[in-house]
Parts: sequence; C-alpha cells; structure tokens
Amino acid sequence: MSVRSAEIISYYAGYVILGTSLLMIIPVVTALLSQEWVPLLDFTISMGIAASLGLIFVLLGRRTRGQAGSIQWKHGFAVAALSWIILMFLCSIPYMLSGHTYSYLDACFDVMSGFTTTGLVLTQDLDHLSNALNMWRHMLTFIGGQGMVVLALSFIVKESSGGYKFYVGEGKDIALVPNVKGTARIIWKISMVYFLFGTIVLWIAGLFIGLNPASALLHAIYMFESSWSTGGFAPMTQNIMYYHSFLYEVVTMVFFIIGSFNFGLHYAIWQGKRKEFVRNIEIQSFAITAFLATALAIAALSRTGLYMDAVSMFRRVVFNVVSAHTTTGLGSVYARQFALQWGDAGILIMVIVMLIGGSACSTAGGFKGLRVGIVFKGIISDVKKLLSSERSMRVYKFHYMKDIVLSDGLVRASALIIICYMVLFGIGTLLGTFCGYSLADSSFEAASVTGNVGLSIGITSASMPAVMKIYYILAMYLGRLEFLSVFALIGMAITGVKRIWKRKRG
Repeated sequence: MSVRSAEIISYYAGYVILGTSLLMIIPVVTALLSQEWVPLLDFTISMGIAASLGLIFVLLGRRTRGQAGSIQWKHGFAVAALSWIILMFLCSIPYMLSGHTYSYLDACFDVMSGFTTTGLVLTQDLDHLSNALNMWRHMLTFIGGQGMVVLALSFIVKESSGGYKFYVGEGKDIALVPNVKGTARIIWKISMVYFLFGTIVLWIAGLFIGLNPASALLHAIYMFESSWSTGGFAPMTQNIMYYHSFLYEVVTMVFFIIGSFNFGLHYAIWQGKRKEFVRNIEIQSFAITAFLATALAIAALSRTGLYMDAVSMFRRVVFNVVSAHTTTGLGSVYARQFALQWGDAGILIMVIVMLIGGSACSTAGGFKGLRVGIVFKGIISDVKKLLSSERSMRVYKFHYMKDIVLSDGLVRASALIIICYMVLFGIGTLLGTFCGYSLADSSFEAASVTGNVGLSIGITSASMPAVMKIYYILAMYLGRLEFLSVFALIGMAITGVKRIWKRKRG
C-alpha cells in the first residue's frame, strides 16, 4: 500500500468514524429524557473517544481533501472494510461500560451482530438494559442495514464516481439515480418514510396489547428498526414472544418481508412501476423458495403433532421460516426447540433458507435470491443450448429493474460468491463440531452467522469458546460485505508489508 493510498483511506475512514460518533447524540438525548445518568456518562465518554480518533484519521489524510477523483475501486473497498472494523471497537465501548457484557470480545460480537443486521446476542440481562443502550443497539442494526459508509460519505464526496466506489464497497451496487448522493438519499428517504409509518403502526399495536404509551413507543421504534433492517434484535430476552400477540407478529412480519426487498424495487414501485414487482427475478426467486420452504416445513412438522391448528402453525412455523429466509432472525420459538422439536428435516430447511437470504441491495443478508435466480437461469439456458441447433444464436435475458443479458461472466460471478458463502458456512460448521457441538447444531448456527440471520439453536452464548466468537464475528463481517471489500483491504495490507520489507532489505 502506497503512502498516497494510506492517506486516502485514512481521510475517508476518519469521516465515517466522525459521522458515526455524532450519532451517539441520540442515545445521549435518550438518557437525558429517561434520567439515566450513568448511561449518559458512558455515551459521552464513548462519543469523545470516537470523535477524537475520527479527527486524527482525517488530519492524517488531509492532503487528499477535495481530490475524490483520485479514488480508485481498491480505496472504496478498503475504506468500507476498515471502517467497519474500527467502528466495531469504538461502538462497543458503551456496551462494555454498561456492565452488561462479560468481556470486551462479547461487546464487539454484539456490535458486529448489529452492524451486519445479524441479531445474535451476547449482551446479558436484556430485560434491564437502559433505554439509552437499547436505543443504541437498535440504531446500529438500522444504520448498518442502510449502510454506515454510504450515510457518512454520500454527503462528503463531491464526485459521484468517487462516492459510488464507497457505495459498492459496502455491498450495494444499484444506482437509483445517476449520482451516488441522490441514490443514498433516496435509500434513506425510503427507510425514514417506512420508519415513521411502521413506528406508528407498532405503537398502536403496543397500546392494543396493553403497553403504556411511553413503553409502547420505545418498543415500536426498536421493533421497527429491527424488522425493517432484517436485524433480529429485540429489547427483551424472549424476543418477539415477549409480546404474546398474533397482531404484533403479523405486523413485524410484514415489515421484515418488505425490508428484505431491493431498494431499487421500492423506488420503482414508488414511481408507479408496479409491474416490476411481478417481473423482478428476485421476487420470483423469493416467492418460489419461500413457498417451497414453508410448505416443506409445515409438512415435516405437522407429523410431529406440535402445532395442532392453523394459527399456531403460522405463528411457530411460517413466521420462523420467513424470518430465516429474509435473514431477520426474530424468533417465535426458543432456541433449543429447533434442536429438540423440529428434527433434522426442519433444521435442514432453516439452514437452506438462511443461506439463500433476501434481495441484493437491501437490508437482508445471505447470498441473495438474485444470484440464485441467475445461476438457475444459467443452468436452464445451458441445457437449452445443448438441446438446440448449433446454428442457433439465441440470447437469454432476465429482468432486474431492466432486461439484462444473461452472460457467462455474470453467471460465473454469481456462482463464485455463492461458493464463497458455502466455504464460510462449511468452515463454521467444522469449527462447531471441533468445539464439541453436534453437526446439526453447528450447521444451523454457522448458516445463521454466514447469512447474517440471527436465529440461534443454542450455541451462541457468553460461555461458548472464544475462538468461535472470533470466527462468528469474521463470518458476519465477511457475509455482510460480500467478501470483496475485505479481500481488497487484506490485499492492500499485504502489498504495503511487502513494500516495507523490500525497502528494509534494499
């Protein structure tokens, strides 16, 4: 890595850190309104540390100011990957100061789980968290779903070409309008409109089930942020089961399904292009896989006699399968019930849908329905080519916001990312078995972290081996950024080390 590249990465990563540190004002205000004086001090200290480090990074790279045109793809990827790592450590400070985590590693785990919209939890005694910390943890999953780097840098980088490289580096690749600032603002406008509407609906639902107005409002904010960002966090230990409400489950389910859709699809529908909903390859893929998975799960579990009526089957089976498929991770059964009651067939179905995930350029994780659709259509087109005349030169297409030619390169790129996810899943499963967990349990948990889902079969806990916590952090991180940004950062770091080594030897 050259000095120039290091300065560019430092400058823009510094702005991301500064922007995120300023967001701590929200839990500070929450602490003031709730008269939570210790959490107020925790967040004030944390904000000071984060802002100071961000300012140092900006000053170290200040010579690159106003030169966004010199930003290369490797810089955009590296800024995204590095920012997430640094922010994980900084945003963990309030967790650690709160006393609700057993170690700093546990705090880092929960922050990465929030950033990646995974939703696995190592924070202790959720039922007695301060409002400020609960606000912070749900903010992290909401912001992480839309994109922290995009939020911070879309208002800083003047040239759209430079901004787009940061945008793609954070796992998004669809341009809603010609410039990245406009695209980022549309994404946040969509999210905030849904936020206002969703919070009101959930607040009313909370009042209906007996929560007092203030508590109902806070729970509405938390649960909408978690649902829309397909995050899986909940303010109470029992997750969605705390509410004991069919209404609350249906409302959250609607929002996490909508949240798993591509932002480009939302924008197209807002513009009146309603046919896009039917023609889009991701919607077609999701509809097919969700229907098949749900039908198979119902068939498998109906034989057990666990759920005797349609309502209980919907609340315990359909809800969890769709939650897994959208990578939300809100659970309506206890963790060990998957292992003890769902059986091998139920676990296998959950593993498959957790790995597939939701839509590209959405808040969802997994290797995405778009890639599944492209690979499937690629297989079909190859079969047709084999069966057709050699003179036939038919061009195959698919619809994704527009008609796109199904090229061999596109199919190969989609298959490569799917293979990377499967390798990550395989390593996680193997590690789990080495640490003494069963194959079924290990595969379920590995699929959950790889697909950024958040459902647990009981492995994720403060008592699990540190090596598994570290691997799960890496798996969530790699899965959310879809590998390329992290690979770019590692490659640049290795190049920099080699240059230093050559200079010393020379």
